[in-house]
Amino acid sequence: MNNLFFDDYRDMSAHAGHIVLSELKKKKDLRICTATGNSPTGTYEFLARQYLNHPELFKELHIVKLDEWGGLPDTHPGSCEHYLQEHLLKPLNISNDRYTGFSTNPQNARLECERIQQKIENDGLIDLCILGLGNNGHIGFNEPDYHLQPFCHVAQLSEASQKHGMVKDLDIKPSFGMTLGMQNILSAKRIILLIYGTGKEEVCSKLKKKIITTQLPATFLWLHPKVDCLQLKST
Repeated sequence: MNNLFFDDYRDMSAHAGHIVLSELKKKKDLRICTATGNSPTGTYEFLARQYLNHPELFKELHIVKLDEWGGLPDTHPGSCEHYLQEHLLKPLNISNDRYTGFSTNPQNARLECERIQQKIENDGLIDLCILGLGNNGHIGFNEPDYHLQPFCHVAQLSEASQKHGMVKDLDIKPSFGMTLGMQNILSAKRIILLIYGTGKEEVCSKLKKKIITTQLPATFLWLHPKVDCLQLKST
């Protein structure tokens, strides 16, 4: 894991954005798995600005949604779908045929996960995965547990996840989510882990110990050969 530290969020976001651009220049039909939340927002805003001057760079880019809250309408401002539409899909003009994402409120969440898993297997490996770090060490909705799921699955959300800024103000919070599994994530050719936000000091300290445990899913990133971990110097 390549640990990089920055003085401010804008510089961190720009660095992540330049990694994406460098990969796009090497492979026009790049497949990126994208997280949501505060951590990657600056990176997506950077890419949106780049699109204004170089739209040709993004014309074959394919986006894969990392996860989704269960049971929210796709237009709900707390849904991952709404977030990605506003911050990435519309700004980069990503057409439906270049987007793979869980439905927000499927009739059968398990079958929806099977659909996404099959599509990922049919379309090929993810080239770049952009991740955030949960306060309890989760990545995607791969929550701390005694075991972890390798492929797309329905995840019961922890109390910590239900306090996430995207849903914390909802009267009835989602009890489950749909997410790529650990093998899906670790099969990506390159990973960017963005660490930003309050309350992550303890989990960052544990991550730095390089002890791999299912109780802190992000530690499995130590098994990957090409992870850039970007964070502020104060984290």
